[in-house]
Order: sequence, then C-alpha cells, then structure tokens
Amino acid sequence: MGPAALYDNHGRQLNYVRLAVTDRCNLRCFYCMPEEGIRYLPKKQLLTFEEIERLITLLAQMGITKVRLTGGEPFVRRDLMNLIHKIVAIPGIRDVHITTNGVFTAPYVKELKELGIASVNLSLDTLNQDRFRIITRRDEFGNVMDTLNQLIDNGIPVKINAVVMEGKNIDDIIPLAELSKDKDISVRFIEEMPFNGEGNHYTTLTWTYRKIFDYLKSHYPEIQKIADPANSTAYHYKIPGYQGDLGIIAAFSRTFCGTCNRIRITAQGVLKTCLYDAGVLNIRDLMRKGVDDNELKNALMESFRQRPKDGFEAEALRKNNIPVSESMSTIGG
Repeated sequence: MGPAALYDNHGRQLNYVRLAVTDRCNLRCFYCMPEEGIRYLPKKQLLTFEEIERLITLLAQMGITKVRLTGGEPFVRRDLMNLIHKIVAIPGIRDVHITTNGVFTAPYVKELKELGIASVNLSLDTLNQDRFRIITRRDEFGNVMDTLNQLIDNGIPVKINAVVMEGKNIDDIIPLAELSKDKDISVRFIEEMPFNGEGNHYTTLTWTYRKIFDYLKSHYPEIQKIADPANSTAYHYKIPGYQGDLGIIAAFSRTFCGTCNRIRITAQGVLKTCLYDAGVLNIRDLMRKGVDDNELKNALMESFRQRPKDGFEAEALRKNNIPVSESMSTIGG
C-alpha cells in the first residue's frame, strides 16, 4: 500500500517535484541569464547526491511520484548518471523525467532508455544555426540536434521547449511546429518570463499565449484543440495529419495555477512551492543541522500548508517587494 496523497492548503494534490542538480549551464540563453553569466554557487553549497537521494526518498513517502531533474544544465554535473540510477530505484517514484539543453546529453541517451526515463524535455528555440548562436551565445547547434535525433531513434518521448521572444525567434515558430509533422514529438511554445538575471526584457509581454495561438492558427487554419493531460501547464493542439502535437505554455500569464501539482527545489536545496516565490524553506540547512526524517517531513508539510493560490500571490508576497529577476538557472526551471 502506497503513501496517502499529498495536498496543499488549496486542495491541490502535490505529486511532482522539479529538482535542480546544478545552477551551472554551458549556454547563455537570452531569456535565462545575462551575457556575462551569473555568479555560480560553490559546490559545497549545492545539495550532495546523498542529500538529494534522502530528500527524494522522503518526498516519495509523502506522496510525490514524479521527479524531473533540471538545472542549470543537469549534464554539466559530474556523475549525474549515478544519481539517476539511484532515483529511479526509490520506492514510490514512478516517473523520472529530464530537462536538458542537449549539448552534453547524446552520449547518455541509450543508458537513459535502459533506465526507463519517462521523457526528455529538450530546450530548442530555433532550427537556424545562426539564430541559435545569437540566442544561446554559444555555437552548439550540432550537438543539440544530435541529441534530438538520438532521443527519437531510441524511442524516448520528447518535448521540445521553445521560448517565444520578440525580435529573436518569431521566424522559427512555424519551422519548429513542422517538426511535429513527421515525428511523434510535442513542440511547446512558452511565453517568455522575467527569470533571466535582469528582469523583464519588455515593458509588456507582446507574445502572449493568445498571440502565439493566433499566429499558429494563421498558418494552420485546421489546427484543433485536443485534451490536455491532468495538471498540464500547456494548452495542447493537433494539426490534422501530423504525427506529433503542439503546446502553448502561458508561463507569464499564469493561467494554470489552479491545477498546479508541482514543487521546486533549487540546486542549493531551497524549496519553492511556486515558481514566482522567493523560496520558502532551506532544506539543505535543515539537513546539515542534523534534523531527523520526521522533523524534515513536518517542515515540508508546514510549507505546503502555506502555499500561495497562484503565481501572482506568490510574487506579491516576495519580501520587500523585490521583483522577479533571478536567473532561471538558479531556480531550476
């Protein structure tokens, strides 16, 4: 018999944790961090693999069944595959997913398949090599496409995450959508968020989820709305005759908060019960103070019982009204 279901103070079930294994990244994407990068944390400030295994084990006992490993870029952390082997073996964890930029991922795809990784989200904002270099400030397009092809060849479900950026990659929306024609993949277009180490790039967000859909509709008049999976952050669509599907994520508009089932843990072990909060519990420090498992579970439960109802409330509760501006690399995506 498994653990009882876990709920927050608004009656939303929590069964999904996004855990960053590092704040480091080998790209410098426009929407994620400044060109000069960010000040990375010393390794001793990150959760160790042993601490991560303990934490995921406790969360599984509380009702978490799905884990997504993120970063930064998870594959820049040494011996990541050893950690993945341990996580997939934790009782109660049913699905392990990975979000990656694909630069270092290709050599591990076959092993990921053997481990039963449920899916891989691949960050890919353009299919144009020159624009890729401009957006990411690095010349790694070939490695990313190699990863995409190997994921498809090995039968690992793939979701492509493309952040829609005014003046950067609008011409790529349709070429990216066309990837779903002959490939059974999901291409998701995401509203740009202010998590780039600088704050909002624009006075107002022009490319909202509505405008993204209207743009797709103008090119694909027959596009159809299809059912969204439970707790989905994306609105899903299908172009008749295409193998894959399309998704639009209203990440800045925050239209999906009412069914949010996820929590986040940063690479330094800070719990975020909402992407837009400033962190509500330092799990790493509690562990290193020597708290036992029950004390840690109680601290987690207390945080879950004070969860904001949506991203707007979480943003309003940030101390001293400090606006959202941290890099996505530091908060785990």
